[in-house]
Amino acid sequence: MRPLTDAAPKPLLPVRGKPLLAHHIERLREAGFTDFVVNAAHLGEQVAEFCGDGSRWGVHIQVSRESVPLETAGGIIQALPHLGDAPFAVVNGDIFTDFPFKTLHEMGVGPGGAHLILVANPEHHPAGDFVLNGRRVHQPLSDKCPDKSPEEKALETLTFSGIAVYDPAFFAGAVPGKRPLKPLLDKAIAEGRLSGQYYEGVWSDVGTPERLAAING
Repeated sequence: MRPLTDAAPKPLLPVRGKPLLAHHIERLREAGFTDFVVNAAHLGEQVAEFCGDGSRWGVHIQVSRESVPLETAGGIIQALPHLGDAPFAVVNGDIFTDFPFKTLHEMGVGPGGAHLILVANPEHHPAGDFVLNGRRVHQPLSDKCPDKSPEEKALETLTFSGIAVYDPAFFAGAVPGKRPLKPLLDKAIAEGRLSGQYYEGVWSDVGTPERLAAING
């Protein structure tokens, strides 16, 4: 996102008249969420100042500062002491969506499980991430696999939206520090602990100046 992120962190870039992070906080508050943990790495002091304690939105916000970016799993693992013992929702700070966050309250996950929201593959990620069969998330099958059934061939890959609900035990045994989420998701798939659903509404990964401009256009 440079040069835009030279002066501001990605979650504070303006989208349709307000910082991207403000969209998330406001819509999650409207959906009944009142306690937030916001991870802040690049230019994290700006994120902390913007969030404050959350009182201006009528919510409670704690900011989990990362001295170095801890990646998609490392940031969650560091924030776990603030998240309690019940399942919690995670929304990536660099996406724009109209997903109905209220439904996140209804997504039950089993012990050590997680529930992912999947979307159609965007142009910049045509291969996708996973396959959804009913509510069960699977690994995509290789086109070189000779023994795929017609039903398996009909399953199309989808992209993980960055919206999910996790049981805290999903991260049990994960070592703190810089850590990607994908290996943990792969392990959960192998153990049958990962469910999901497909969302067809508005969703964009605000990962380049061009995609940001398209949303604001």
